[in-house]
Amino acid sequence: MDSKKLTLSNGTPYFEHQDSQTVGPRGPVLLQDFVLQENLAHFVRERIPERIVHAKGSGAYGTFTVTHDITQYTKAKIFSKVGNSCRMFARFSTVGGEKGSADTARDPRGFALKFYTEDGNWDLVGNNTPVFFIKDAKKFPDFIHTQKRVPKTNLKSATMMWDFWSLNPESLHQVLILMSDRGTPYGYRHMHGFGSHTFSMINDHNERVWVKFHFKTKQGVKNFTDEEAVKMAGENPDFAQEDLCNAIENGNFPKWTMYIQVMTEEQAKDFRWNPFDVTKVWFHDDFPLIEVGEMELNEVPVNYFAHVEQSTFSPSNLINGISFSPDKMLQGRLFSYPDAHRYRVGVNAHQLEVNRCPFAVNNYQRDGYMADSSHYLDKPNYHPNSFDDIKPDPSYKNYEYELDSAHVANYNRNENDSDHYTQPGLLYSKAMNAEDRDHLVKNIVGSMKGIDGPKKEEIINRQLCHFFRANIELGMKIASQLNVNIDANMMNHSK
Repeated sequence: MDSKKLTLSNGTPYFEHQDSQTVGPRGPVLLQDFVLQENLAHFVRERIPERIVHAKGSGAYGTFTVTHDITQYTKAKIFSKVGNSCRMFARFSTVGGEKGSADTARDPRGFALKFYTEDGNWDLVGNNTPVFFIKDAKKFPDFIHTQKRVPKTNLKSATMMWDFWSLNPESLHQVLILMSDRGTPYGYRHMHGFGSHTFSMINDHNERVWVKFHFKTKQGVKNFTDEEAVKMAGENPDFAQEDLCNAIENGNFPKWTMYIQVMTEEQAKDFRWNPFDVTKVWFHDDFPLIEVGEMELNEVPVNYFAHVEQSTFSPSNLINGISFSPDKMLQGRLFSYPDAHRYRVGVNAHQLEVNRCPFAVNNYQRDGYMADSSHYLDKPNYHPNSFDDIKPDPSYKNYEYELDSAHVANYNRNENDSDHYTQPGLLYSKAMNAEDRDHLVKNIVGSMKGIDGPKKEEIINRQLCHFFRANIELGMKIASQLNVNIDANMMNHSK
């Protein structure tokens, strides 16, 4: 077989790859050695800014297949027939750590899915938890700052984390999940995934329902204990990446079953909590899981950087028949995610292989960094025009609806929605077994022992009040192991 010639980026073959051009065998290097210049210049630009959150992650390609009929809820073409399938890409990640951090750190896990459908790419950008720490995107930068590093010392801070959580009781539900063994999943294959937010589906009759997406692992749920996670972080900080790659390479393709929960608009009006509050769940007894399909991951990307690092996901990438909701966190993400990708990867990130729609893309966006004109060539860059055959299709018109209010204000997110304790209490008392509860308490105590500084007692006592209000036993166990004396004032706050 003929060997390929070594070339520069412009295709010019060259020979001298190992030795720089110099004046004499020991002389200075010449600036005219353009091979040296090109290779070094490209090398120092091999990295792009890492994600602010979800920096450390793993990805794989696969297939999504529809197994059950949900056409009564949505007109999305992918769900139009049982047996329909599409290629997909999944990226799993930790949230708070940097790109070189350990896969087993105590953290939520990102669960981002890209479905390459004939009606465009659909991104479902969720987590391995059904809820989140906050319910309004305006709070997101402050929250994430507490999960990162102290500006002065550049160290992680338990004081900073628990100070924020204790001042934001809406976080309690997610905090209990994070501090349980679910906060240290055994890789990515053994965890569930959730769209977390409330979305909407619209059917052929222009009828809308509210939905939540669930992905149940078919490998079985498996978690590390805190001690096991810490140990693995030292032994193999890339454990989850290795586990996912090895499983796929060995033909042990991981699979998840997709379900939806459905709530009608009338049911939403009478729901006990705000159905668009991402700190709350919908109980399965009231809104049962409806099976939809199966996703299988069966292909490790050929180049991690090109496919996983440069992959971009946004909740705004929706397809006809699936839409958003008034969820305030989701509404903020509709802007923030594509804005982050335009900064991090570039305005033409959507033209990269992993992000590109494999079907038709017809628009009037042109130019910018790394523009690829091979699709649009010399076609007009304005609309309407007299030369091309692109026509807006009226069957894709937006769903029209009336708003409940015309009054604009900065509404208190917790007004008439301040029950931060019932669902966390049920999580502790009903969803967890005795071992789960013991591990939860141990993990919380271990973390809260890291709180220090002049506000230590204030932060601990404030957070204990939240635990007591969720469940008296939970509060007592944590307080006892932190050697905190329980006074009547603290107990009164729990009522």
